[in-house]
Amino acid sequence: MTRTPIWSSIANTLIHDIASGRYGPGDKLPTEAALSARFGVNRHTVRHALKSMAEDGLVHARRGAGVFVTMTPTDYPIGRRVRFHQNLTAAGRVPAKEILALETRAADLRETAALGLEDAAQVHAYEGLSLADGQPIALFRSIFPADRFPGMLSDLEDTRSVTATLARHGIADYTRASTRLTAKLASATQALHLRIAERAPILRTVGINIDQAGTPIEYGHTWFAGDRVTLTVSEP
Repeated sequence: MTRTPIWSSIANTLIHDIASGRYGPGDKLPTEAALSARFGVNRHTVRHALKSMAEDGLVHARRGAGVFVTMTPTDYPIGRRVRFHQNLTAAGRVPAKEILALETRAADLRETAALGLEDAAQVHAYEGLSLADGQPIALFRSIFPADRFPGMLSDLEDTRSVTATLARHGIADYTRASTRLTAKLASATQALHLRIAERAPILRTVGINIDQAGTPIEYGHTWFAGDRVTLTVSEP
C-alpha cells in the first residue's frame, strides 16, 4: 500500500485549516520553525509542503515577511468619482478605516499649490489605514483647506468617511480632477502598517478632488499594497 508523503499530508492539513477559517485570506501562516514543531518534521519537509501550496496558488511568500494565504485582489476603480466605501462594497468586501493622525497645520508648498491656497494657509490633515475584510490594503493622507471646513477634524473622527464629512459641510458631490499613479517600494513604516515586507511593491496615487464649482477641496495620497488591489480606470 502506497503511503502518503509526509509533505503532502502537511499540505492537506494546512489546506483544511484555511478552508475551515483558521487562516483567512491575507493571514500569515506560522513560521517554518513553528510548523516543523507542530508536525514533528524538519524544515525541508515543511518547505516542500508550502511550495506545493504556492504552486496551486493557495499561499505566497513575501521575502523577509513570511508565507501568507493568498488574498484575491480587490478591484478598485479610479475615475471621476473615487469613493472608498462604495468601491469596496461593490467588490463584495467589508470596508473600514483606522485613523492614524488628525491635525490642523500649516500647508507645505505642494499642498498650497494643489489646493490653490495663499502662503501660510492652514490645512486639515487626515491620515489613516484603509482595510478590506479586516486586512490593510492602503495607507492614505488627505489634505483639506482649513478655512473652508472649520471643525472638520471632529467630523472625520466621527464618520471616518470623507464623503460623509464633506456632506456635513455642504458638499453634496465632488469629483476627481486629476490622478497620478506611480510604482514605489514600501518604506519600513509603510510596510509595518500594511503588514508587508519592507521594499515590497506598492502603488501610489496622488489625486485632487474638486467641488461642483471646480474649486479644489482635497489633495490626497494613497499607497496601496501591490498584491491586494487591482486599480482600474473607469470611464468618465
